[in-house]
Amino acid sequence: MAKRYWEDFDVGQLGEFGRKLVTAEEIKEFAAEFDPQPMHLDEEAARATPVGGLCASGWHTCGMMMRIVADGFLLNSSSMGAPGVEEVRWLAPVRPGDELRVRATVLDKKASKSRPDLGFLDMLLEVITGSGTCVMTTRSNLMLARRTPA
Repeated sequence: MAKRYWEDFDVGQLGEFGRKLVTAEEIKEFAAEFDPQPMHLDEEAARATPVGGLCASGWHTCGMMMRIVADGFLLNSSSMGAPGVEEVRWLAPVRPGDELRVRATVLDKKASKSRPDLGFLDMLLEVITGSGTCVMTTRSNLMLARRTPA
């Protein structure tokens, strides 16, 4: 597949990527190193928390989303990184056994005013389980090289 440049993306464009099965072991492993809260480390302790059972850290969910996005289109694009993330919303717990996919929508597209070789995509990324529950959304601006500088 040919590399995708800024020009290859259109506002309203939608794509779905990935199938990532979440396991209890990886939830606990990530939590032990990065987010050691009871709801991420131990099934019994997690039942006593407001989420009512073992669930992935929101930051773990961000990491899984990034891998799906990278494999889905980013690694085959002219990506030049991102200046930041506008927002991240964790909407529902990610549980062991959930299968995640990401829906990507281009909300806006702008050419850089200062760099003619660069363009920006305002993207909405939605992390969705196999049952159709949206568990996380994020909005960020991606920087991509232009095929033909302005």
